[in-house]
Formats: sequence, structure tokens, C-alpha cells
Amino acid sequence: MSESTRDPDLTTYRDVQLSPDFSELRRRFRRFVFPMTALFLVWYFVYVLLADYAHGFMSHKIGGNITVALLFGLGQFVSTFAITMIYVRWADRRIDPDAEKLRHQIEGAPQ
Repeated sequence: MSESTRDPDLTTYRDVQLSPDFSELRRRFRRFVFPMTALFLVWYFVYVLLADYAHGFMSHKIGGNITVALLFGLGQFVSTFAITMIYVRWADRRIDPDAEKLRHQIEGAPQ
């Protein structure tokens, strides 16, 4: 830290945690992350259940040696990267600016 910033103490963190700005930041974060996590978990468990119980469907050949299971498996990777990119873009716009303001408040640094 530079000389213009101060070392925050426990009271400062408690005050920030109880502040409306921090509560709003947490609420915004949870409103994005929890549904996105639930959506991905549903997609993942559908894939696992289909692989276990729908052998005929999952082993259906799309072309050559490419099966539905292979496409769904690759889709898991694609969806993971897509969710990550969506989250990073969203956080850059909706979370990071306010988190940065809170950090400056805590450290006492100029904004």
C-alpha cells in the first residue's frame, strides 16, 4: 500500500459488510451466480443421466464415429467456457466498478 492508504481494521470491514452498498453488491452477485450454477448443474446431470439410462440415444451416430454422447460431452466444455466468458463480462460491468469503490473506501485511497 502507498502512504496515502491506510491499513483497514476489523471494525472497518464489519462496517462495510453491514453497509447497503455491500449488501447490494452481494445481492447482485447472487442473483447472477446462483441461477447460472443451477442451470449448469441441471445441464450436467441431464448429460450424466442420459449417459447412464439412455444408451440408445447417446450412442446414436450423427456422422462417422461422432455420437450424441460425444457432442454432449464436448458441449459440457463449450458451456463451461461460455459461462465463464459471460460471467467475466457481466462482472466487469456490474460487480467490479462497485467493488473497486468499496475497496477505495476501505483503504482510504482516492477514487
